[in-house]
Amino acid sequence: MDKIPLTRAGHTALNDELKFLKSEERPAIIKAIAEAREHGDLSENAEYHSAREKQSFIEGRIKELEGTLSLAEVIDPTTLSGTVKFSATVSIVDEDTDEEKTYQIVGEPEADIESGKLNIKSPLARALIGKEEGDSVEVRTPGGEKAYEILKIEWI
Repeated sequence: MDKIPLTRAGHTALNDELKFLKSEERPAIIKAIAEAREHGDLSENAEYHSAREKQSFIEGRIKELEGTLSLAEVIDPTTLSGTVKFSATVSIVDEDTDEEKTYQIVGEPEADIESGKLNIKSPLARALIGKEEGDSVEVRTPGGEKAYEILKIEWI
């Protein structure tokens, strides 16, 4: 399988979530299931079914995190400079609306557009990769073609 690129912060966040699920959430849900079992008939016990559902979610998330972390490749931004690459923080301006935005290009597991973390596989990130400050990029979006100019590239 392919390696999954992550920033140091993204790797730490996923690792912390995994530790939390294993050390706190898993034992708590096991206890909740045991308590619900003590209430008798399991077929009509909503607490038991709810706890089992939550347990299934937690176990699935643990497996997902373990899989992601086993394939993770942490990219150190201090060794990078120049053109836009993974983990770069890029300030761009929409050439039509003059709206400025800043995104950090990150791996898929840590992407969150609301907090400015752009998935490296997204059309915008793919268009930005390899470009320099001052370059213009054309991006095909569901709303049509968009043009952006790169204002600044930072390595944080």
